[in-house]
Amino acid sequence: MGGSGSKSKGFWPFSGSGSTDDPIRDGSEQPMAKIRSFPSATPFVLTRKSSMYFDEDGDLAHEFYEEAIVTKNGRKKAKLKRIQKNLTPQGIVKLDIPSIHVDFPVVLCEA
Repeated sequence: MGGSGSKSKGFWPFSGSGSTDDPIRDGSEQPMAKIRSFPSATPFVLTRKSSMYFDEDGDLAHEFYEEAIVTKNGRKKAKLKRIQKNLTPQGIVKLDIPSIHVDFPVVLCEA
């Protein structure tokens, strides 16, 4: 369960130092994000991997189908056949509105 969280330890920019002599951790305040090893790390996600593909004609879609005529018992029947070859992924897409990373360790709203 929780398949989108990070599992590895080490170089995660949002993880705290773990020391107990932190002046911020006196019980009244919590730090926003203590940046350990990446000074330019941000909690916002600005890009994502696209789930869409380009075909040979340059059309962009999630899935591509072609119509195939199947003859069975002398009757012609049209079926849609999914195309899975000669497709190129769209790649990295810039988000219009940035979102907060799933592993950002701050409670945003307590209801």
